Amino acid sequence: MNIHSLPAQKLVPADFSFRTLIADSTDSLTSSNNMRSNIVTEIILPADSTVWLGTGLGVSVIRDSLTVENIPDSAGLANTVDGRDTSWIQLPQGGISAMGLPPSGNIMVIAVAGSENDIPVGKGIAYSDNIKNNPINWTYFNQPVDDIPFYQTTLDTFEWSSKTDDVISSTKRYFSALPITVIQANVTYDIAVTNEFIWIVSWAGGLRRYNITEKKWEPVPLPMDDQFELITCGSVDSNGDPTYIQFIDDKLILLSPHVGWVLRDYTLNPRDPIDGGNHNHKTFSVLVYGDTIWVGTANGINRGIIDPVGHYCIDWEHYSYPTHGLSGNFVVGLALQMHKGKRVIWAATVNADDPTEQRGVSYTTNDGLSWNTALLGERVYNITAHDSLVFAATANGLWKTEDGINWARYYPARQAIPVPNTAIYSTDEVLADEVFSVAFDTSDNSIWIGTGDGVAHSYDLDGLNWKIFRAKYDIDEDYAYPNPFSPYNHNVIEGDGYVRFHTNEDSLEFYQGTKIINLDVYNFAMEKVFTGSFDRTDASSGALKWDGRDMQGRLVNNGVYFVKITYPKNQSSKPSPHWVKLIVVK
Repeated sequence: MNIHSLPAQKLVPADFSFRTLIADSTDSLTSSNNMRSNIVTEIILPADSTVWLGTGLGVSVIRDSLTVENIPDSAGLANTVDGRDTSWIQLPQGGISAMGLPPSGNIMVIAVAGSENDIPVGKGIAYSDNIKNNPINWTYFNQPVDDIPFYQTTLDTFEWSSKTDDVISSTKRYFSALPITVIQANVTYDIAVTNEFIWIVSWAGGLRRYNITEKKWEPVPLPMDDQFELITCGSVDSNGDPTYIQFIDDKLILLSPHVGWVLRDYTLNPRDPIDGGNHNHKTFSVLVYGDTIWVGTANGINRGIIDPVGHYCIDWEHYSYPTHGLSGNFVVGLALQMHKGKRVIWAATVNADDPTEQRGVSYTTNDGLSWNTALLGERVYNITAHDSLVFAATANGLWKTEDGINWARYYPARQAIPVPNTAIYSTDEVLADEVFSVAFDTSDNSIWIGTGDGVAHSYDLDGLNWKIFRAKYDIDEDYAYPNPFSPYNHNVIEGDGYVRFHTNEDSLEFYQGTKIINLDVYNFAMEKVFTGSFDRTDASSGALKWDGRDMQGRLVNNGVYFVKITYPKNQSSKPSPHWVKLIVVK
């Protein structure tokens, strides 16, 4: 496979200032934070009060909005048969690139990714239909590829059966395709699950589906870049031309002699157009409901109607910029909104090849006949909707709208939960502008967001207060993180980066005596460059942090710094200094 790189986009007008009042949270202070990673790109909400998090190091689950636990994984797999492991009870090891589950049921599908020599690779897909059990049993699939040797060229074909009146025809239908035989650049970016299929999308692998009954993967043809439609169910297209032509084995190079029908003038090929390929065969997002499937690609959006009578063949309509009014052709996220009987399809659209394209949101209220745009200029990662509300996770934070026109942007998540029987708060904040994922919990009308600095949960849809979950650290130690620290690259909010300081958690959470924490920063010559204080009786105090600037507001030089954090070790002790060494590397 020789595919030129089109960079995968991972993985939007005026600000609205929310009220600064602090609302009490109903989340507990005693939750056990044990997440695998603070980078949370996927949030899935089954109907059992659990929250599944896809992180940079694996899967974590929050149960009852309180306790965080991790799903076991392993670096190796065993007992694989035809790419499937029917006895495996652990996930493959790696970052989570996609997660999916059906609207109801006890099913979870998880895609894992990694890298080799800075090239993203698909590490496989795990499937379970008993996620309420302990332990969870997983069926593992190697990253789907085509088991066809290179020497058989691009004319090798995949079987595409037709079905009429519930009787499978003896006549076979085929389409020409470039075989994808490697896992490099073949990462699953999105997953949709129905009763019949698991649908996955990837850059090199395109749109594929796993037939749950027949237990097999198959590639699914999408329109080529210059096609506004692709008919795979009917005998003629909208122009009255036949969609299939008959062939015999001397017309095409086949694995064995065949007589049947092949899609006319069609090849599934995810190479770049300069190499005879199609951007529309590079896929990044998928949405399925009823008999309809939407697929976002590097060349727009495709709406398909699935025919269960025709062996689940699909007839496609293809929408792209500038013809159909999308903001950009790189479609990295899709969402369905149902409100008062009205259906709206939302898409996170990113600029691709054309310099006039823009990042933003594109949406249609008439199933693709026309498209509107919003949040132009914003890099949108993920969209979710519930009733009249639509939420967009972007590089500049979380946005909300009720009409698609007027959008409000949330402040970064802050936590201010009163500590019982004290005058202090458990305060914290997400030190990141970017929000990678958002999910709406219909069971209690709350929202969850995933960031590069943990996951946050709020029962207040205005985002006035959050409960923040992060990877577990040593609660008995004082330390800085990240360390080394770069004010240009770490925990950046509105252009300023921050280093966070952790102190003895026992004294901070449960002893009223700890109200003020003093922070002093010294350079290697023990000259004080910064001093500040942290008041835990102030609900807006946020995290214990430093922006890498001296008392004149200038960024300090690279080097080693010593940070003195002064606070009482417990309720009965006097304030005492606790030293942390910090390396600053800009």
